[in-house]
Amino acid sequence: MRHLTADQRARHLLVRVLTLMGLALTTVVGAAAAGLGRHAVGDDVVDTPVEAHDNVQHGPSSGHLPGSSVNVELVGKVRVHDAEPGRISDVAGFGNFAYLGAFDDGDCTNGGVYVIDISDPSRPNEVGFIRATSGSYVGEGVQVLHVDTPDFNGDLLVHNNEICNARFGVGGISLVDVSDPRRPVILAEGVGDNTRDGVPRSRANQVHSSFAWDAGDRAYVILVDDEEALDVDILEITNPRNPMLIKETGLPDWQGAQNAQSEGMGAFTASFFHDLQVRQFGANWRALLSYWDAGWVTLDVTDPANPIFLDDTEYANTDPVSGFRPAEGNAHQAWWSADGQFFIGTDEDFDPFRVFTEITSGPFRRETFSATQGTNVPLIDDQTTLVGPTVFVGRACNAHGPGAVPVPPAPSPDAIAIVERGVCTFTEKAGNVSAAGYAGGIVFNSTTGDPPCDSLVLMLVSGDIPFLFVARSTGFKILGIEGYNPANCPSGSNPSLPAVGTAGSNLSITAQFDGWGYAHLFDAQNLRELDTFTIPETFVRLFATGFGDLTVHEVETDDTQNLAYFSWYAGGFRVARFSRDGLEEVGHYIDANGNNFWGIDPHVDQNGDTIILASDRDSGLWIFRYTGP
Repeated sequence: MRHLTADQRARHLLVRVLTLMGLALTTVVGAAAAGLGRHAVGDDVVDTPVEAHDNVQHGPSSGHLPGSSVNVELVGKVRVHDAEPGRISDVAGFGNFAYLGAFDDGDCTNGGVYVIDISDPSRPNEVGFIRATSGSYVGEGVQVLHVDTPDFNGDLLVHNNEICNARFGVGGISLVDVSDPRRPVILAEGVGDNTRDGVPRSRANQVHSSFAWDAGDRAYVILVDDEEALDVDILEITNPRNPMLIKETGLPDWQGAQNAQSEGMGAFTASFFHDLQVRQFGANWRALLSYWDAGWVTLDVTDPANPIFLDDTEYANTDPVSGFRPAEGNAHQAWWSADGQFFIGTDEDFDPFRVFTEITSGPFRRETFSATQGTNVPLIDDQTTLVGPTVFVGRACNAHGPGAVPVPPAPSPDAIAIVERGVCTFTEKAGNVSAAGYAGGIVFNSTTGDPPCDSLVLMLVSGDIPFLFVARSTGFKILGIEGYNPANCPSGSNPSLPAVGTAGSNLSITAQFDGWGYAHLFDAQNLRELDTFTIPETFVRLFATGFGDLTVHEVETDDTQNLAYFSWYAGGFRVARFSRDGLEEVGHYIDANGNNFWGIDPHVDQNGDTIILASDRDSGLWIFRYTGP
């Protein structure tokens, strides 16, 4: 990577030395890890974009970086009427107005879109609020475009619907006529894919993000379906009062992407569609899909009913910035340059630590294994470890039918419980393990889990001790059981599990600082990575806690020059110039009281000047101008 401080270079050298020494052979993917099972919200694991955001990311954080500004002018800002931490999501500008998404407010009744008059960018003014259905909120899918088809001619707001109340909320997207932004008219609400794995449902599947385009006499939108493995849904919205689903597709349909995904030391373990851009190049329309650990995928959507897989990126075995193996993934969002020669992708990583695991006794002594950490439990970091003996405690559930066995008391304060997945929630298991006096717990996969056997998932779990998840074969190794064959799972013959209370092998579970998420520059013609870009604090251990979330979130590019604008959460607003020589920061802004930027959108105002709209999650709209060369 280019553009490193001396401190960063020293730290990166140390990491590479440790890697060569064999201390980083097997690691966990930090932000999320799930197999290609059936995606579903509320299934006790993180395997959809909304679960990743609500349970792994955007969690509580404290502190911020010192205020500073280089080559960036704050033009204006406005605090929305009900601002509170985490309230604001995405931003889009159109004409003399900006539109801000309203996230879940805790009551699950006030999701929607704020309307801001920016005709005078120095004095933006909130003039309206478009309320989403009660029980739903708006996240990363806020967009306004002009649509001119035989059925509709006007300005169309498209926003996603994520569900916070299963009884009342709607999924899909909503389409709103904002030709007069002060008098919006809802044309369609909660429209999308009303089937889950072919089974009809009363409401559309929840949608994390969306992107619409006007292709002339027809208009379309791609939805990020939270609830299916075929998670790319395409609607025709030529008549926005009557949208029609015309295609469902996704990774399982693209064998080339699947092949690339399977390489790389098990690095690609969380494969779900997260965000996208669609843009016209010549006579063709191209979609750029962010697919988390599977990287970025490009499609030809000139015929949206028959999209064509073109290519995908591959994460290297060794992370180009941290030096850890494997590279972590977390392809969150991306944007093409105006000429289509480049695209920039953002890796969103809220966990600046990477776990290292080793069996230290028994027949599998010195073997390492992959593990994922639960969502709302104490995390293993460079100050917190799990080192000690293990005990098999069964499923660690409350009494559930005949044969249920309570968790045996921990034999020592450093003992680690080994738990089989199934029957009850991960939170129930964690509570019972903690009550029995264990220092932490490790859940190994079952033969019937979704996905089963040797797939990894990220557990939705609350508890007061570290709680991790491993493959089924790893569980057998920890328990010292020889002869287990992963190929015989879920069917076939394998050794039996021991009695509850049986001692297993000793373990050492530690972690090292591996930094926050950063950005990549790609050649869009061959998808070759040209450079990476991050802010100075991203890979300095001092900034791992106490300065807010320092991962990148989103990027958009300027239509008139090769400038990229980034929302970097507590890292502020960032500007970088890019070319075939790489990415280089040329400007930034961090307020004296800190920022928490989510969305970014360069916008041409009524004077023909480029201003940059940024949504601060805790306050509202901020408007910037880049003043550098």
